Amino acid sequence: MLVLQLIIAIRKKLNIKDMNEIDWKNLSFGYMKTDYNVRIYYRDGKWGEIETCSEETIPLHMAATCLHYGQECFEGLKAYRCKDGKIRIFRVEENAARMQSTCDGILMPKLPTETFVEAVKKVVKLNERFIPPYESGATLYIRPLLIGISAQVGVHPATEYLFLIFVTPVGPYFKGGFATNPYVIIREHDRSAPLGTGIYKVGGNYAASLTANKKAHDLGYSCEFYLDAKEKKYMDECGAANFFGIKNNTYVTPKSTSILPSITNKSLMQLAEDLGLKVERRQIPEEELATFEEAGACGTAAVISPISYIDDLDTKQRYTFSKDGKPGPISTKLYNKLRAIQYGDEPDVHGWVTILD
Repeated sequence: MLVLQLIIAIRKKLNIKDMNEIDWKNLSFGYMKTDYNVRIYYRDGKWGEIETCSEETIPLHMAATCLHYGQECFEGLKAYRCKDGKIRIFRVEENAARMQSTCDGILMPKLPTETFVEAVKKVVKLNERFIPPYESGATLYIRPLLIGISAQVGVHPATEYLFLIFVTPVGPYFKGGFATNPYVIIREHDRSAPLGTGIYKVGGNYAASLTANKKAHDLGYSCEFYLDAKEKKYMDECGAANFFGIKNNTYVTPKSTSILPSITNKSLMQLAEDLGLKVERRQIPEEELATFEEAGACGTAAVISPISYIDDLDTKQRYTFSKDGKPGPISTKLYNKLRAIQYGDEPDVHGWVTILD
């Protein structure tokens, strides 16, 4: 710990980035160079020690499996600077568990939960000066990444892997923060197959969403929504978030074999129950959208993005959830409750938060 504190002190003295020049309240959701990342190599059937690195690049063999056969996965979580001066990280063990599930799905070695948590805490501490101020609207985004790095020409799993974590301060994912946004159903693209990798956080799923996402943006929408790939009847998810709808005091979210299990959505389901709502995880036919009083997209990056309306380009149907352009009352309660827990403004009764020493 003494060595770590010395490294941080030296870095601050060097003042490689003048923190006073950062406009915390107007940060985009983009990459900013920070001081350090951490890395762990998997070789000879075992994980090595956590290494500290200041380089932003990775030396990589041109035949690495991550480049050719998609042996890579990643996670996303956040650290918060709080009113009491402490730093909190939200549901880090859940991210470790989800990455382990992905590793099972694409044949990569699982990093132990305790090592994952230790690495997250270390990289946040090393880059503590980049954690945005309380109530700035910005957070420190944490990106764990696991890639196959050994050379293969045939389709086989790698024998060596690299786990790394970098961090970067970010603003809201959607412009305006907690504000309503329009979405669009795009039928001619699928994000993932029903029995494919949709339940895993792998880059291929996001690559598959780029074309539809660009089309949505070009048409003036915040993001695209996909219907289920098998029948094209049920709501699946958008390119970067899960869907939920509110009606009759019930929180409804899709159940599907092609949806990434969102940690934010899991948290919101628990908070909805805490607020006295019924929670249903089931198939949602597109036509049921007309019955929802509120709707939103949720995920680590966006937290909750309330939906003003969803257009179906093929049927010319518009499903409206906000007539006055404002987030609905239940979505607002859920958002405020979740944020209050993340920032330590309300008790963490479910044990979701890790506080840095």
